[in-house]
Amino acid sequence: MNETPHESYQVLARKYRPQTFEDMIGQEALVTTLTNAFKVGRVAHAFMLTGVRGIGKTTTARLLARALNYETDTVKKPSVNLGTAGIHCASIMASTHMDVLEMDAASRTGVENMREMLDGVRYAPVSARYKVYIIDEVHMLSTGAFNALLKTLEEPPDHAKFIFATTEIRKVPITVLSRCQRFDLRRVEADVLAAHLRGITGKEGAHIDDEALALIARAAEGSVRDSLSLLDQAIVQENEVDGDVSADDVRGMLGLADRVRVLDLFAHAAKGDGKAALLEMRSQYADGADPAIVMRDLLDICHDVTRAKTLGDDADFDVAPDQITRMKALAEDLSTGQLTRIWQLLMKAHADVRLAPVPLAAAEMALLGIAVAGQLPPPEMAARLIEALRDGSIAPTAATPAQSAPAPSAPLSNNLAPPATSSAPSSTAPVSPPVMSASPAGGSGSMMSARPQAENAPQPTANPAQSIEINTLKDLVAALEKSDIGLASDIRRFIRPVNFSYRNFSFQIEDGASPSLTVSIKTALENMTGVSWNIVLRNDGGGETLKSRERREREEQAAKDRAHPAFSHPLFEGAKLIEIRPSATTFGSATIIEGNFRPAEVDDEIED
Repeated sequence: MNETPHESYQVLARKYRPQTFEDMIGQEALVTTLTNAFKVGRVAHAFMLTGVRGIGKTTTARLLARALNYETDTVKKPSVNLGTAGIHCASIMASTHMDVLEMDAASRTGVENMREMLDGVRYAPVSARYKVYIIDEVHMLSTGAFNALLKTLEEPPDHAKFIFATTEIRKVPITVLSRCQRFDLRRVEADVLAAHLRGITGKEGAHIDDEALALIARAAEGSVRDSLSLLDQAIVQENEVDGDVSADDVRGMLGLADRVRVLDLFAHAAKGDGKAALLEMRSQYADGADPAIVMRDLLDICHDVTRAKTLGDDADFDVAPDQITRMKALAEDLSTGQLTRIWQLLMKAHADVRLAPVPLAAAEMALLGIAVAGQLPPPEMAARLIEALRDGSIAPTAATPAQSAPAPSAPLSNNLAPPATSSAPSSTAPVSPPVMSASPAGGSGSMMSARPQAENAPQPTANPAQSIEINTLKDLVAALEKSDIGLASDIRRFIRPVNFSYRNFSFQIEDGASPSLTVSIKTALENMTGVSWNIVLRNDGGGETLKSRERREREEQAAKDRAHPAFSHPLFEGAKLIEIRPSATTFGSATIIEGNFRPAEVDDEIED
């Protein structure tokens, strides 16, 4: 018994390929330009169509070929009104017409392929008005093939037209581009694409939620073909009970996370709660979310929150009302500088996650980085302090021996990042912005007593050839930071001084230093001072490196500052000590404290 074979299924991307220019969605500019050109008879001999994959380049090329060769019983000239099928329309759309030649440049890249195709250009078309050459992925042609095409493209016969399509317009030689009329096919907006999908589901008799269609449209990233391929996949997800495809079904199919949960993840990371962010990321991953897609969703949310911050009530969003409320609340809690900083971190994270061997690990590390940034002061605060120092409304720190000590200690509540330190002399030390004072006068005394013994070395005698005075190891590092910051960093990390005096320097080197460090130090000293130096490398007896000493002094000063009675004041009840910084005010150091009060009010309260 012979069985009747089942009819082969035609995918939606082919079934609903546009048959007229009016069927094309999101390309109004292109349709308008072509309509006007055909109306006045100013039709170019070569067209270049560019855009992302699945946007309709090949379809547009075939419609153009139809329009150029459009002919009916009543119409005998080119026309973009293709509502009534012409004599040649069916064979052109099926790629079987003798006068419309399609070539895939991705598989036929050589010059011999181009010559073979162009051999027939001089012959008139068999039945159509024009002989049309459609070359897809034209950027894949070799240099020789492009050169073979140039002369014909410059002066083609009246009966020949060329239509090129490419996704990589920058790879097409400018000599070819300049001979073509270029059309950039735009990505289709998500709402337009969702409406198009809704119409197709109605024709197919499928039942898919509007939210699910919106997810498909967003995942397609403006590509019509991609959206139809995803819709094909979604239709078969229909529930056997109620026959509907829900948004959760589509999320599971695409590996997407619930947008509400992504909002939670963004809020945790932006507010500095690294633990909650990692737990939420793990939970979403366990539910099938793709880390790369989660990063992209976080970028979307960061953009939406930034728009809410900037535009206020003028911002419009295509999401549920409760999500809009949450985004506006986040916009109030975060500054524009913080949101910009998060955006930059997410942009890098998105690329890293896609390339990482373990995407989940890369996503978690990125979220921790955002959480760390969320615990830092907003960038606007630093900008205001710098501006205040420039215009003189805040006095810079006076040049005292204490300034040669390390700069601010690391945060006490959680070590977010290593503090910036300076080993330059007091006259060139960077100014730390003075904030609320909280340690007793003379609090920098421990810093003064910790100055190295080498700083009491005798002053060098006058020497006309001497260009820079270097009396201490810190002087050497400060001078090198202006000319050779790499050598300065190596000296701070690896050199344990034994003795430093005029023209004499003996030291011990830590493990890990470059073998040429000793020679580099001698050369630098002699070049800067203009005199020869006696350099002695010792195997033992070296003191602390500058870096180790600065770390120890920071810890000692921080412990002394934390013990100050000011911190037991009722005003600070429930506050969290974040950071202690040197200050030029009455007290020896300053403190940043987290709490619901202004620094000026705290200063007044302490002085009272």
